[in-house]
Amino acid sequence: MRRRLVLAIGAILVPVLGLGYRSDPPDRARFLSSVPWCETCRYFGGISGLEVTEDGMRFIAVSDAGWIGRSEFTRENGVMVEAKDAPLRRVGRKPAQSASDDKERQDSEGLALSADGRLFISFEFRQQIVEFFAPDEALSPLPRHQDFPGMWENFSLEAVAIDDDGALYTLPERPKFLAKTFTVYRLRDGRWDTSLSIPRRKPFLPVGADIGPDGKLYILERHLGGLLGFSSRVRRFDLGPGGIGNEETLLETGPGVHDNLEGLAVWRDSDGLIRLTMVSDDNFRSFQRTEIVEYVVPE
Repeated sequence: MRRRLVLAIGAILVPVLGLGYRSDPPDRARFLSSVPWCETCRYFGGISGLEVTEDGMRFIAVSDAGWIGRSEFTRENGVMVEAKDAPLRRVGRKPAQSASDDKERQDSEGLALSADGRLFISFEFRQQIVEFFAPDEALSPLPRHQDFPGMWENFSLEAVAIDDDGALYTLPERPKFLAKTFTVYRLRDGRWDTSLSIPRRKPFLPVGADIGPDGKLYILERHLGGLLGFSSRVRRFDLGPGGIGNEETLLETGPGVHDNLEGLAVWRDSDGLIRLTMVSDDNFRSFQRTEIVEYVVPE
């Protein structure tokens, strides 16, 4: 994204200043572990979308340069201790040149995985969502809502999620005209509707989304607090016939606790508890890091 240098300025000074702190809301998300990923992989960086399998052992990640990778976790007593390196492949039958090749036109951000194995990627600069089954398969663009072309290029479709019925959900990173809500666009049976929305709680902006195994909508949000670095927040909403409601804040970190978390995957562990697994986008900057972070939501 065009704002990457601005986002990275704060991140470079956080380790030096040592100002990060973690703030876990009582009886909400509790930190479990954080591990680096693929530090020596070729063409690596910019990871912005994540999906985790139902058993929590495998994952798929997409970068904002149009690369995708599949890998596995090593866990000890259920706690993530390693994310194994994995080769990254360019999606959509495009030849590999470099990690940042044609980055602005690619700018793949959100990732969703359907029950039948289909993958969906949201593209921010294209303001579009595409569908495919395998990394070397041609991408099939989905219909665009009439609002999409008018969204801010740099703040549009960062997040995409899919429910058990196959309905897709997306929302812009920043609403236009300082709106107090974010429209949640839902695609069902080939048609978009705009009947859903979530409240805007400043200063955070949404960058990732997932539908949990509990059928609820989870939103990962980010804020860059100047030189202090990135803060992250996860909110959860009931999603039913009456719309979106029952807002809960599960996690809100102080600046510098994690890097630039952008991808969110929600799954249920063997104890029946909800896990929040998130990945950071290092903006292709050597002084940032790609980390996979995991929290558990006690019931």
